[in-house]
Amino acid sequence: MKPSRLASALLILAATTALAACGEGDAATTAGSSSPAPTSAAPSSTAASASATPTSPAAAGGASDKELCESAQKAGDEMKAALVAIAAAGEPSAADFKKILTGLDQKVTEVASTGGDSKVATALREFGVLASKAAAAPDPAAAADNTAFEKAGANITAACKAAGVSVTF
Repeated sequence: MKPSRLASALLILAATTALAACGEGDAATTAGSSSPAPTSAAPSSTAASASATPTSPAAAGGASDKELCESAQKAGDEMKAALVAIAAAGEPSAADFKKILTGLDQKVTEVASTGGDSKVATALREFGVLASKAAAAPDPAAAADNTAFEKAGANITAACKAAGVSVTF
């Protein structure tokens, strides 16, 4: 595996692991739910992120920040499992990274849409937009290898901590 691909794979793994850490340590996930979202939704993922604003019915009395962090943890666990499975099969391709980042965007954006205008929901939406942009790039792994992802993860950590949920990103 090329060093740049390995670094990108590790960065994406770190981002998904960070999302997996959002929530209580005892949150259970099922091993059978690690299938990533289909890649056919990739072209519209930017539109999906942009349209997932707090205008949904959940915006008025959406999920609590704790629930958002726990749901984000589930989404992160699923994407982490998908990345590990792909990496175990060999060197991940650009299509593999696109599939993972698209799925991550969709799941995080879906979780964020249930949280109204809270800081956690805002941080999750920000992370989803960055995942969508990286997925749309010609080299998604390289596009995801930036400080904006790191900052978005730090924002989720801070928002979850403020909500009383200890996470490490």
